[in-house]
Order: sequence, then structure tokens, then C-alpha cells
Amino acid sequence: MRSARNRQESWIVRWSPVIIAVLASVGVLLTGYLTASHYLGGGVALCDAQGQGCDLVLSSEYAQIFGIPLPIFGMLGYLTTGGLAIAPKFVPEGKNQDKFRQTTAFLLFMVSTATFVFSGYLMYLLAFVLKTGCPYCIFSASNVTVIWLLTLWGNRWQDVGQLVFTGFIVAVVTLTGTLIIYGVQSQAVAVNNSFAGRLAIHLRNTNSKMYGAFWCPHCREQKALFGEAFKQVPYIECDPRGENAQPDLCRAKNITGYPTWEINGQRVDGLTSLEKLAELSGYRGSRE
Repeated sequence: MRSARNRQESWIVRWSPVIIAVLASVGVLLTGYLTASHYLGGGVALCDAQGQGCDLVLSSEYAQIFGIPLPIFGMLGYLTTGGLAIAPKFVPEGKNQDKFRQTTAFLLFMVSTATFVFSGYLMYLLAFVLKTGCPYCIFSASNVTVIWLLTLWGNRWQDVGQLVFTGFIVAVVTLTGTLIIYGVQSQAVAVNNSFAGRLAIHLRNTNSKMYGAFWCPHCREQKALFGEAFKQVPYIECDPRGENAQPDLCRAKNITGYPTWEINGQRVDGLTSLEKLAELSGYRGSRE
């Protein structure tokens, strides 16, 4: 038999925690699938067109934050919202449940507001920066929006003024962090869209390698030609004292001078211009 309080509550107040938990579970499955596909290297359904649609989105610099794929952050967000929504159901009815429910509802509002604002940023990237479509992104943004609305309408707020103020602060903090992230991502995009960046990615994709040593002056000059884009170049450190050194591989390849390039089965010794590396590797992209 339902309590008097439950009889007075609207259906959305009674059922919003369960609906949010279900939507969050769907979000966890979606982001978990995208995360697994990223690390296992398998294709993603609905992403058959290479360089277009969701393939473009999921492989772009905007699809990660400081090297961590966005779906991981999405999965953590969904787990948090789902947990906060359903947690009061495990507390016995009474004053303690009411207090616990108010606390978790307030935390859920903060988390869902942050994810709602960040999803808006992702939709901006989709529409105005990448200018493409991505069913996974659109579905997730819609899912987050529904969760935020259910959180807003599905709770009995005691202090609406505090709620509005908190939502404003959370939105400002999220936007500030988002602008910082956008700056970092845009810098990475600028580097990778330069001739040096595109060439470095091409060398990586064609399994080319540069062998060198950390103390080698010509190696430093070679790295300087690529600038920030050198992070994309497959580099083998041959000196055992260097970072992530692979001296055994260098000996097996009979590397005797630095830098030495291995490109399309050919070996090229010494400092090599970007134009020459592009020619040897069969690079056909823009050189601007």
C-alpha cells in the first residue's frame, strides 16, 4: 500500500529516478561500445564512410581530451547520473530518505547541468566546426537533455532561487573549462592540419620510422623541422640511456648513424627535408 506522500506526488516525481537510471544505462552501453571500439581498433556501426560522418567525428582531435577519448568521460557521467538517480530507492522511507533524496537530487542537478552544457558544446562542434552528422553524438546529446529535464521537473525543489544560482555557477564553470579544452583541441587541429602535421600522420600510417638518439644534434634538427607535429612521428630511441629506448631493435636493424629513416623498405641516412620525406613516402597531400 502506497504512503500518503507517494499518493500526493505526480507521476513524474515518482518515476523520473527510474527513467533517468534507464536512460543513463543506455548511455553507459553506448559510450562503453564506443570506448571498446576505440581501444580494440574495430569498426563502429553506422561509420562505414571513411573520413565522413561519425567516422570523421570519432577520429578527430575533438574526440579526445588530453589524449583520453570522450566516450570515457561520457560513460563516467552516465554512471554518476544513474547512480545518483536510483540511490534513494535503497534508503528506507522516512526523514532520512527525504534528506538523502534532496541531497542526491541536488547533486544530480549539478552533474546533469554540467553534462547538458558540455553536450551543447559538442553539438556546436558537430554543426559549425566539423560540419557533419553523427548519430551517436546526436542521440547522446538528446539523452543528456532528457535526463536534465527529468531532473529539473521530477524533484520537489525547496529553494528554487538556490537551484537557479547553482545551475548558473555550474554552467559558467563548465563553459570556462570547455573554452580551455577547445583552445587545446584547436591547437592540436592546427598542428595536424599543417604540412608537417599531415606528413607526420602519413609517415605513421605507412609504418615509416625514424631511428635516433637523444644526444644527436642532427636528430634535434630533424625534430625541429616537424615542430609540435613530431609527436606523431614513429620515433625509435637507440641509446639505452634514452627514454623508451629500444637498443636491441636498433642493433637488429644495423643502425649505425643518426638519424636514420626507414620508409617503404628504403633506408635514408642523415637529416632529411620534409619535402624529401614526402617524396620517399608517397605523400600526396597539400604541402602548404
